[in-house]
Amino acid sequence: MTGREPVVLTVAGSDPSGGAGIQADLKTATALGVYGASVVTAVTVQDTTGVRGVHEVPLDVVRGQLEAVLEDLDVRAVKVGMLGSPELVELVAELLADVPALVVDPVMVSTSGHRLLPREAEAAVRDLLLPRATLVTPNLPEAAALSGLPAATDPDALARALLALGPGAVLLKGGHGDGPASDDLLVERHGSTWFRAPRIDTPHTHGTGCTLSAAVATRLALGDPLVEAVGAAKAYLAEALASGAHRSVGRGRGPVDHLVRLREVTS
Repeated sequence: MTGREPVVLTVAGSDPSGGAGIQADLKTATALGVYGASVVTAVTVQDTTGVRGVHEVPLDVVRGQLEAVLEDLDVRAVKVGMLGSPELVELVAELLADVPALVVDPVMVSTSGHRLLPREAEAAVRDLLLPRATLVTPNLPEAAALSGLPAATDPDALARALLALGPGAVLLKGGHGDGPASDDLLVERHGSTWFRAPRIDTPHTHGTGCTLSAAVATRLALGDPLVEAVGAAKAYLAEALASGAHRSVGRGRGPVDHLVRLREVTS
C-alpha cells in the first residue's frame, strides 16, 4: 500500500459565483495537479458584481472541519483566506500551528469594496496568525493596514515592516499599483526577489489574490522551495488572467480562467 496522497488545504470563505474563495482555491489546486480539501469559514452572498452579505460559520463547526481534515489527510500545505472574527483567527492559528507550510492571504476588503475582515480582527491576524505563517501575501492596501505604514511606502520597506511581525516571508503583490507592470516582491530574512510581469489589460480580475496564494500553497505541497513556488504561481496566474480576459462569466468583474491549463491539454 502506498502512502497517502499529499493534500493542499484551503481555509476560507465560500463564493457561490465560483471565482474566489474556496472555489477558486480548489480549482487552482486541481489545475496544478494536487488534491485539494477545504474548510469553510464563511458563506458569502456574492456574484461578479459584488458582495451582498457575509454569514460566518459557527466556531465549533470550523473547529470540527479542521480537526477532521487534519487527522485524516496528509496536509502538506495550507492556504488561509477569509476569517471573520478575532475568535476565528485565534482558533485557526491554534489548530494550524504545526502544519508544514502555511500561506496567509489577509483578505480584508473585496474587489468591490466590501469589508471582509472586521477591523477588530486585524490585530489578531497581525499578532496570532502572521508569526505562524510560512508566507503572507498582502496587496498594497492590506500591507499598509497591517504594518501601520502608508501604502505609498517603498515596497521593500513595507514588506520588511511586515516581516518584522514574524512570518517567514512576505510576498507583496503589485496588482493594486499603477503603471504598465504588475510586479510582486518576495522578501525573506536573507534577501529579496522581484517577480516582474506586464500588467494584463482585463476587467476580469475577480479572485486574483485567492488564486495566487492558493497556487503558492499548492506548489509548496508539491515540495517546491519558496522562490520556485512563487514563480510558478505567478506564471499560472498570468496565464489565467490572459485567458480570462477573453471569457465572459456573469455581468460584472468576471473571474480569471482557473482551468486554462486543463483547456490547453484537452484542446
